[in-house]
Amino acid sequence: LRIFGIMQNDTLLAIPFFTFMGIVLEKSGMAEDLLETVGQVFGPVRGGLALAVIFVGALLAATTGVVAAAVISMGLISLPRYGYNRTVATGVITASGTLAQAIPPSLVLIVMADQLGRSVGDMYAGALMPGLLLVGLYAAFIVGVAIVRPKWVPALPAEARIYKEANGRSGHRSLIVLMAVAATAGYAWSQF
Repeated sequence: LRIFGIMQNDTLLAIPFFTFMGIVLEKSGMAEDLLETVGQVFGPVRGGLALAVIFVGALLAATTGVVAAAVISMGLISLPRYGYNRTVATGVITASGTLAQAIPPSLVLIVMADQLGRSVGDMYAGALMPGLLLVGLYAAFIVGVAIVRPKWVPALPAEARIYKEANGRSGHRSLIVLMAVAATAGYAWSQF
């Protein structure tokens, strides 16, 4: 009876669905593409590739509740190849891999909510700010390492930057304008 009682709990249905979504992201190559694109955006900055691993880990944690193995494997491949210090590279990969436990919708929070008898929404609300604070602290650490030990976190070499505009520029100005327009449209939409 206890097994059937657990199996009838609708809250626990999220676990196979989130796991399936993470597998879909990994097998379709979307996680790798996301990491590569974000790595190209932050590439010219010292520590940009490490920041990309952190941000992509946070994005995947926020969308699937699990960090896809593709991000971890891509981080393991890309960070040492571009001259990152091994200690920093492994720390960044490990830290971004643990973000899925803290940033909602986390599978751990779903199981904890079931065991504690609390609502999943309360658990998500309580974990959102600490999870985002953790992402900010990881990024601040990489920025600090880039200032104190710039050789540990080099910028992406010019030959590895594949996304460029027709005139040879990096396209960051266009990206900032696009983000400003999207933020303005989002704010305007939220006011209606």
